Amino acid sequence: MANPSAPPWRTEITRTQWLVLLGTTMGWALDGFAGSLYSLILGPAMTELLPHSGIAPATGSIGLYGGITVALFLFGWGTGGILFGILADYFGRVRVLSAGIVTYAVFTALAAFADTWWQLGVLRFVAGLGSGVEAPVGAALVAEVWRNRYRARACGVMMSGYAFGFFIASLAYAVLGGHGWRLMMGIAVLPALLVYFIRRHVPEPPEIKGSIAARRERRARGHRTEQDRFVLRRLLTRPLLKHTLVGTVLATGSLVAFWSVSTWYPQVIRQAATAAQLTPATANERVALASMLFNAGGVLGYATWGFLADAIGRRKAFAASFAVSAVSVGFLFPFSPGWAVFLAVIPVAGFGLYGALSGILVYGPELFPPSVRATGMALYNGIGRYLTAAGPLVAGVVAASWFGGDLGLATTCVVAVGMLGAIGLFFAPETRGAPLPADPVQSGPVPASEEIH
Repeated sequence: MANPSAPPWRTEITRTQWLVLLGTTMGWALDGFAGSLYSLILGPAMTELLPHSGIAPATGSIGLYGGITVALFLFGWGTGGILFGILADYFGRVRVLSAGIVTYAVFTALAAFADTWWQLGVLRFVAGLGSGVEAPVGAALVAEVWRNRYRARACGVMMSGYAFGFFIASLAYAVLGGHGWRLMMGIAVLPALLVYFIRRHVPEPPEIKGSIAARRERRARGHRTEQDRFVLRRLLTRPLLKHTLVGTVLATGSLVAFWSVSTWYPQVIRQAATAAQLTPATANERVALASMLFNAGGVLGYATWGFLADAIGRRKAFAASFAVSAVSVGFLFPFSPGWAVFLAVIPVAGFGLYGALSGILVYGPELFPPSVRATGMALYNGIGRYLTAAGPLVAGVVAASWFGGDLGLATTCVVAVGMLGAIGLFFAPETRGAPLPADPVQSGPVPASEEIH
């Protein structure tokens, strides 16, 4: 129940907090916009590019090589997230966030000029390097600025920007998809325009500024503590190792399920349309409509996860997201329901899948102190994305090898594996109502060899 003596929420939230939430939400939305465009044009792009590479554009080859390009993007995302996360803990959140946004925007747009599938794959890898920065660094930024009782809800609202970006991409595809996939990739340069707003209006949180200043002061005095050990070493040893492992398991399960579904449901729809002898134009219209509904459910799942977690706790909120995802995907994909039923259920799947993704970044800041917070979230998300990179690829290979090209059955099998991520809930600490962790005061030195130079 709400505390009747608590001040009105409008008086607790400052202009700076609103600006930070707006900037990070816009950045995450445009990241989702660029990422969703690729899922929507994957089939047409592979159909055009595979012949240029000497490969026939059959269902199986589209699944295989399309899965490889998605895997390259996710591998780049994981790598870039870890690299940019480390930089954000040592040099601040805002400038690192800006550099990442420019990278993914520019290289996503350059994919419009690819002539072969492997050229597209390389450009997707580099775009992934930049795309990896937004989630961990943006979530750390919001959590550190929104330190009041609305912290989880603000992080959830920020995360909803990603699904909103998918929704806008679906609208853009509905309007411009008929002009070809290259135009769709070209407009992905738009996120680069956000950097001006972020650098002008989003401040660096005092918490991380203080952490960076304290580290520099200790270094100048030659006084080294536990907090001066290299961030990755701290995250992979006690006491932070447990939190890193919990985050990795939850992130991997959520990401495997989400990327397998979001990558292949457009192609599943196209397969069904082909079997029903519908025109390519009708198939594209169905993809656009289903995508809008999937992401409308996703916006709601993202935005409400923080509210749900505040109401019932982080662990129960995760359990609810996993359950909704498993039931909706298990009903939707292996049984090939009619088009009307598909449209009715796809928003439910979006709600569950996006909700779990929201959770891993709402929960993440509550596991790590500020000096390793961005790296901690980037590390477990990065490891999760390395493992996830196999998800869309495996679904494409399984479809071609075991199910006669049926991507619906293959995707269901991969999602079922992803749901094993719920095992992490047995070891996850409940952080509802707890303050953000702070860096401990250390008096003992650590070996000079472990200090970062």
